[in-house]
Amino acid sequence: MRLVIPRAAFRPALTFAVLTSLTATAVPLTATAASAPSASVHRATNMGLATQVSTATTSSARVSSAAPRGARQLPASARAAAARLRQAPTVASADAANSQSAGDNGSSNRLLRHFNGVSSLDSEVTNFGAKFEPPDTALCEGNGFVLEPVNSAYRVYRTNGTSIAGPFNINDLFHVGGLEFTSDPRCFYDGTTNTWFVIILFIATNPDGSFGDSSSIFISVNPSGDPTTAWTTYSIDTTHPGAPASFQCPCFGDQPRIGIDAYNLYLSTDEFSINGTAFNGAHLYAVAKRDLVRLKSEIHFAHFENPTIDGNPLFAIEPAITTGASDAEYFLNALDLNLDGSTLNHIAVWAMTNREDIAEGNSPTLSSMVISSEGYSVPPNAIQKGSTSQLNTGDDRMQQAQFINGALWGELTTGLKLPGEATVRSAAAWFKVKPAVEDDVLASATMTRQGYVASRGNDVFYPALQADAAGNAAMVFSISGANRYASAAFSTLRAGQKQFGPVTIAAEGTGPYDPKARRWGDYSWAQLDPKTDTVWLGAEYIPPVSSQTTTRRRNWGTEVLQVSLGGENQQN
Repeated sequence: MRLVIPRAAFRPALTFAVLTSLTATAVPLTATAASAPSASVHRATNMGLATQVSTATTSSARVSSAAPRGARQLPASARAAAARLRQAPTVASADAANSQSAGDNGSSNRLLRHFNGVSSLDSEVTNFGAKFEPPDTALCEGNGFVLEPVNSAYRVYRTNGTSIAGPFNINDLFHVGGLEFTSDPRCFYDGTTNTWFVIILFIATNPDGSFGDSSSIFISVNPSGDPTTAWTTYSIDTTHPGAPASFQCPCFGDQPRIGIDAYNLYLSTDEFSINGTAFNGAHLYAVAKRDLVRLKSEIHFAHFENPTIDGNPLFAIEPAITTGASDAEYFLNALDLNLDGSTLNHIAVWAMTNREDIAEGNSPTLSSMVISSEGYSVPPNAIQKGSTSQLNTGDDRMQQAQFINGALWGELTTGLKLPGEATVRSAAAWFKVKPAVEDDVLASATMTRQGYVASRGNDVFYPALQADAAGNAAMVFSISGANRYASAAFSTLRAGQKQFGPVTIAAEGTGPYDPKARRWGDYSWAQLDPKTDTVWLGAEYIPPVSSQTTTRRRNWGTEVLQVSLGGENQQN
């Protein structure tokens, strides 16, 4: 079923713009883009209190749910399967990077270390033989530890790659039984409070493993600095009682995303019916960080239900990981609302102010505007060596967002036409925006830099990016092609440069992905360590056979990387 948008305010009937450089200025294509952007203000739906989960939360599950993990697919009539035949942004031939192995030193020896992370075998042995996909790679680092939670297992490592705890069932972090349905973990280590945060979605299940009638976002907190010690879990109900009948609730918040600043933890979800087909738009939550760090019995939060732009319901509003001072918490989202393969040239920027009021039970101020951008479109599925089956690249939703030193960064997977190649490739599009707030409302947002990361003969998908205060950045992603198994790779951007450097393969895939598997991704992850000016990165690839499931079904793995951004960095 296609997601019907009654007002196609963000898509022209025909697109004639051709991008000739990775930093080409986007061509305004609608009246909305041609005029000066103005901000819309959104009201909080409610101010709430969430409670601790003091004991193991159980439904009546007796068998593990067979429902797939990862993001629910949005309704659409045309998706990535047809994307190679459709219109896509075009770049000059010089803009496609060559790929090379880590041993080639193609990124100026910036790969400090990398190691095999949590795998499909870890997920299988900790989940009673169940084989889940996709991994939904989360990663966070700090205080001498690396925590990697995935669907549906986790490990704790030292920064040298030594596993010191795990693998364990992911539900152990949230005080729920091992058979309960959870999905889409994300995590963050907050160095300012020495606290670890992990979030995940939860849907209650029936004795036969089918979905029940309630759902939550779980937030687990560990303020000890040591992720191997006890965690405290909080629950925010996402069932949406009292929703209109057309919403087909009980509902759940799909693919919870995480952002953070000095005041709050920020969560974003996409609401779907648990047992129906309805998609009901995005939800935003701002949770008082002070309450979480102090392990209060109740935590304050603000909730924004279905914020829209020009009346259109949205999905995948990405809250920023904020490093250092900021005058607001910022968010980004892509505006491809139909997912029909046509090219978009706009993104949305959001700002939340009065953030400190949330801990007192008062409402923050949320505002947004639409700005012009380079083109992006639904990516084609990725070709892989050794198999006619293709890897699911998802869609062109915004992936990870970051705000640092006045700059708001984001990235997504897009279709991209490379001259000299007959078909459209999957590639990464990235954005650097300078937002400004006046009188508690977003006053302006200027696209200062943007571009693509592509590899001739290969598909690049599920990017994640983090930058330092100087403007150096690293991006991680999966990469595959007719002559390459799905591998984990990265590229770096030096401050002042217009485009990312060569694609460097950190971990070569060892074979094709299970041809009967359906999902890849749904995301990679990156976290900046400002103390060492390095970025920790995690991405999916095909690992050694020793890390694959016992039957080789859904035989994914993850790779963890530490990449230097600055000049002289000490390995820790």
